[in-house]
Amino acid sequence: MMTLVLAALARHLPVFAVTTEVVDCHHNYVEREHHYGADVWVTRKGAIRARAGDLGIIPGSMGARSYIVRGLGNPDSFCSSAHGAGRRMSRTAAEKQFTAADLAAQTAGVICRKDKGVLDEIPGAYKDIDQVMANQADLVEVVHTLKQVVCVKG
Repeated sequence: MMTLVLAALARHLPVFAVTTEVVDCHHNYVEREHHYGADVWVTRKGAIRARAGDLGIIPGSMGARSYIVRGLGNPDSFCSSAHGAGRRMSRTAAEKQFTAADLAAQTAGVICRKDKGVLDEIPGAYKDIDQVMANQADLVEVVHTLKQVVCVKG
C-alpha cells in the first residue's frame, strides 16, 4: 500500500525524496510481547505501539491537527499510547446533536465529505486532540504536527 501511495503522490507533487524513516503504524491488534519478565499477549484497541524510538501517527478528528510521534517506551503503558483523539460521544448521539451545516462549519478549510453520511465523524464528537497529547506526554514525544487539509473516510 505504501508503494502505491508514493507512486500516486509522485504523479501529482514536485519531485521529492523518500527517506529511510517510514511511519508504519497500526492499531486495533494483538501481539505477543515481553513485559515485566513474561511473554504476554498485548491487545491494543484504540492504541498504538510506542516502544522507545517507534514512530507513530496520532490523528485528531476530521477538522483537527494530527501528530507524528516517537515512542518513549513507557513500561507502565506496556509501551503503548492512544491511537487518536477518541470519541466523546457515540455515533448515534453525534448524528442526533449535529447537522450537515455544523459539519461544514467544523471542517472549514478541510477538503472532505460534508454530507449527512459522515455526520458521525464530526469533530465535535471527538475529544480535544491537544489535551489527549498533553495527557500522554510520558508515552510519546511529538516529532511533527500536521495540519489537516484533506480527510478521506475509509
